[in-house]
Amino acid sequence: MVTTNLFHCRKNSWPPEEYISRATLQLLDFDSAAPPEQAWRRRLNSHANILKEFSVTFKEAVKMVRLGIRLWSYVREEASHGRKAPIDPFTRESCKPSASQGVPLGGMGSGSISRGFRGEFRQWQIVPGICDASPVMANQFSIFISRDGGNKKYASVLAPGQHEGLGKAGDQGISSWGWNLSGQHSTYHALFPRAWTIYDGEPDPDLKISCRQISPFIPHNYRDSSLPTAVFVYTLVNTGKERAKVNLLFTWANSIGGVSHLSGDHVNEPFLGEDGVSGVLLHHKTAKGNPPVTFAIAACETQNVSVTVLPSFGLSEASCTTAKSMWGKMLQDGQFDRENFNCGPSMPSSPGETLCAAVSASTWVEPHGKCTVAFALAWSSPKIKFSKGSSYHRRYTKFYGTSERAAQNLVHDALTHYKWWEEEIEKWQNPILKDERLPEWYKFTLFNELYFLVAGGTVWIDAPLLAEDMRDGHHQLKEIKTMDVNHTTINGYNVASVRSEDTDETSHSEYPSKDESPVSLEKGNLRHSLNHSPLLEPWNDSDDVGRFLYLEGVEYIMWCTYDVHFYASFALLELFPKIELNIQRDFAKAVLCEDGRKVKFLAEGNVGIRKVRGAIPHDLGTHDPWNEMNAYNIHDTSKWKDLNPKFVLQVYRDFAATQDMSFGVDVWPAVRTAMEYMEQFDRDDDALIENDGFPDQTYDTWTVHGVSAYCGCLWLAALQAAAAMALQVGDKYFAELCKSKFVKAKSAFEAKLWNGSYFKYDSGSSSNSKSIQADQLAGQWYTASAGLPPLFDEVKIRSSLQKIFDFNVMKVRGGRMGAVNGMHPNGKVDETCMQSREIWSGVTYAVAATMIHAGMEDQAFTTAEGIFLAGWSEEGYGYWFQTPEAWTTGGHFRSLIYMRPLAIWGMQWALSLPKAILEAPKINIMDRLLLSPSTRFALYETGVRKIATKAKCFGASVFHCAC
Repeated sequence: MVTTNLFHCRKNSWPPEEYISRATLQLLDFDSAAPPEQAWRRRLNSHANILKEFSVTFKEAVKMVRLGIRLWSYVREEASHGRKAPIDPFTRESCKPSASQGVPLGGMGSGSISRGFRGEFRQWQIVPGICDASPVMANQFSIFISRDGGNKKYASVLAPGQHEGLGKAGDQGISSWGWNLSGQHSTYHALFPRAWTIYDGEPDPDLKISCRQISPFIPHNYRDSSLPTAVFVYTLVNTGKERAKVNLLFTWANSIGGVSHLSGDHVNEPFLGEDGVSGVLLHHKTAKGNPPVTFAIAACETQNVSVTVLPSFGLSEASCTTAKSMWGKMLQDGQFDRENFNCGPSMPSSPGETLCAAVSASTWVEPHGKCTVAFALAWSSPKIKFSKGSSYHRRYTKFYGTSERAAQNLVHDALTHYKWWEEEIEKWQNPILKDERLPEWYKFTLFNELYFLVAGGTVWIDAPLLAEDMRDGHHQLKEIKTMDVNHTTINGYNVASVRSEDTDETSHSEYPSKDESPVSLEKGNLRHSLNHSPLLEPWNDSDDVGRFLYLEGVEYIMWCTYDVHFYASFALLELFPKIELNIQRDFAKAVLCEDGRKVKFLAEGNVGIRKVRGAIPHDLGTHDPWNEMNAYNIHDTSKWKDLNPKFVLQVYRDFAATQDMSFGVDVWPAVRTAMEYMEQFDRDDDALIENDGFPDQTYDTWTVHGVSAYCGCLWLAALQAAAAMALQVGDKYFAELCKSKFVKAKSAFEAKLWNGSYFKYDSGSSSNSKSIQADQLAGQWYTASAGLPPLFDEVKIRSSLQKIFDFNVMKVRGGRMGAVNGMHPNGKVDETCMQSREIWSGVTYAVAATMIHAGMEDQAFTTAEGIFLAGWSEEGYGYWFQTPEAWTTGGHFRSLIYMRPLAIWGMQWALSLPKAILEAPKINIMDRLLLSPSTRFALYETGVRKIATKAKCFGASVFHCAC
């Protein structure tokens, strides 16, 4: 924990006075109109550079040629079925990635739209798993200003730059608008989930304008944080001597990105709502059978603000009202006709026609006076459907119903509640922002990295699918093997004792007895009914917050990729712990499932089954999440060595942090099963797992031989965590087993890998076996994060971290890029493979968090600052609000908008450990051991029956043993 002001004077503090005149800041210093002291900032006329994508070397390409051929074939096969492969390196977006991103709009899990720092709406993710990066340029805010006497008039789109086609003779589209803003005196300020755009005398030198963008991302609020809406509050300050008539215009195309506006059958409809909230509904009929979407754009009419609408206009000469004539109407009158509210729904658009709408808000601003005008945007797509047919209702429908017209209620509530949202956001952020011990760059980067929880393709559903909504069949569920189940009764509850089909090993789980069981029993098999998925069943109806998914990345379309969630999950645990526990429950259920369908693994070309019982799935799926897991098919992840230990570590950390005994009892059978499964990888009976000479962990191009620092350290930490959890839930025998294995495994680990200053990459004899891996202490990171005793003595931990800092961090551009994954002891980057030579932003944050736990605060912030400098600073590569998984030392990125950088919240966790973690039980491995160190896991019966009696929490638990 930071205890001094070491970092108070570090660079990269961006005071707003460097971007906005002090006089303007003072004028805007009311009603939250002025940007905060700590924020990420850009001038609107900053150039949005095209980003440099990575490429493999010739040597790497040769190694990957067979994989490439198989992957190409797989991508084509999926396309033939109308599906997008979860990993497709062959297809490139038409819109090249650029340094143009800003804070995204809306809450979590209902689709998202990002807004670039210069004002363009882009990165459309309304349909799950589909992201269209191209901006829809008709979506704009514009301003029209006139003064008393008519001697001064200004009209401009409030975005800099010139639209293509500007000035073309006879153009009826948006290039006919006034693109007059230079952006020289306008600035953007971001502190997620809010953003401020300040127009300091543009386009009118005597008018100061603040546009504040607010989204309902409120930690621990599981209602409003799911709402697909955002508010834009314009604060106007007139510094002139004449009264100013100001007309603000919000235009919106009936589109969900790409060319969707041209598909036809779209309808716009005006509305007059309650409390002065009026606007237009834009009903969008999606293609390919996806559920429809309705947008609402609105403004709030007050005593000083008048709202009018133009329900429909088009971008071509064939339109009844063109974009050019709409602009002319605003230039002449500053508003639209009030009669437009009575015109009803428009005629459906024709294919190839773009249908747009506009809302105008008009007000007078007195000399030296101030005025506020508020707009809102919402989108309602209550049902989501995945490509294999499963459909669900989004979380927000629990509060707003399942009609697309809920968009009207959403914009109403946004415009009437946004001030309360801001109060809650400030209560959450202020303690960190005002902590003078922390560097400025860290404060705003910490919050801004949370953009991914909105823009990372998140899906948040209300409840399991109703039978009538479900597609017929679910034929694949019939192929899922499970376990024999015998039933006993504990404290009045039906408890399932689960026996593996292949062994006599027994574990236990339970669910409340009911007259109508959700599952049917057959000999040797426990199968789904056709309309029920136990993996989706709520665990506690009184505390249900729905089910949550987020992508590994917008280029790697897999939900809740678990080896990456290991790094990212600190953000959810800190801010939305109930969601985090539900994700862990989903994986706990999955541990005890088996899906016997055949899958071809593309790296080796071999065939295996989709999901092996006892193994943690790599992900919860792509085309049918929860029902068809393990969309990843490069390697057979049932043989990966990091997934099961990561599950045990995350579960224990969450259990220790929340002190939720019901959760602990619910997931314990899966924890024990996950540990037992790993025993097959201990080939020499030293209690330590070995890697198998292929990339069998999250670094899935980086081969490992024998014992590895990364997986071995995770395994040691998992043994300790399993022992601690076993004691707390009453399984003392298993605790002793884990403790005895830990003693033996630790001795073997240190003997094979410790070289006096760090732990070697692996125990093999390859050219990189002695490499310094940045992530070698990942297990120690979690051990410290969960309040457990350190895995190694302090000298070894600090020596390893110092070695990483001196080599992996400081020998790469002087520490200004983050920590490279692999570094040879001679100070040269390990170029064994693509990933060994990359810098992973999330891993760098994790290394920094480990350093904080070890008391190496200065090294920690210097390490993490490299990610800020390369990714977020003005001199960096332009990765803001799209932080990639990786970049090379030459600044070539791989996989933008990626989950792992959320690991910066692991740093915050280390800085402010919760009381429950600080007081977590310490496991003394030197206690008298009851069992021989060579004892095997599977020889002993679990103590879950005793646990259930002791915990008395089975009534709130519905852990099922199969899916």
